Amino acid sequence: MLRTGLALSIILVAAALSLSGQTPPATVHQEVHANLNQLMRGTLYPAANVVFSAQADNPGDVKPIPGHDPSMATDPLTSTFGGWLAVENAALTLAESANLLSIPGRTCSNGVPVPITDAAWLAFVQQLRDTSMQAYRAAQAKDQDAMIANAETLSEACAGCHRKWRDRRTAENRCK
Repeated sequence: MLRTGLALSIILVAAALSLSGQTPPATVHQEVHANLNQLMRGTLYPAANVVFSAQADNPGDVKPIPGHDPSMATDPLTSTFGGWLAVENAALTLAESANLLSIPGRTCSNGVPVPITDAAWLAFVQQLRDTSMQAYRAAQAKDQDAMIANAETLSEACAGCHRKWRDRRTAENRCK
C-alpha cells in the first residue's frame, strides 16, 4: 500500500510539473554527513529525551517560559510546537532515524562501518521504528499511561543495540 501510494505521488508530481512546463527533479542521492556517534547525539538522543520525558511529566501541562519567545526555545517541550506535539514530533524523529541508521556508508566514530547488514542490527533498527511509532500513536492520543508502557520497550531497543555494539565490544571493533 505504501509503495503504491508513493508511486502514485511520484507520478502525480511528475504530471503536475509536466503540465506546468517544468521538468521533474533528478533523483536525490543519499549522502552520509554524520558518523553514528554524531547522529546519536544530534538526533536520536535529544528526541528520545523528549519521548521519555512524557513518563514523568504530562506534556499537556508544559507551558512556554514566560518572557521567552517560544519560537526561539531550545527545549522542544516549551517551543512553538511544544507539549504533546513535541512528543509526537520526537517519536516520529526516532522512527525516521531508523532510516538514517540504515544508510550505507555511515561509519562509527572510530571509522568502523556501521553493521547495517547484521541481522541483529536490522532487528534493533526495526524495533526502534516500531516502538517509536507506538509512542507516536500514544502521544497523538495524549495517553501518558501508554507512553509509560511504551518507554520500557523503546528503552530496550536502545539498550540492546548499545550492549551489542557500544558497551561490550573491544576497542578495535567497538562501534560508537
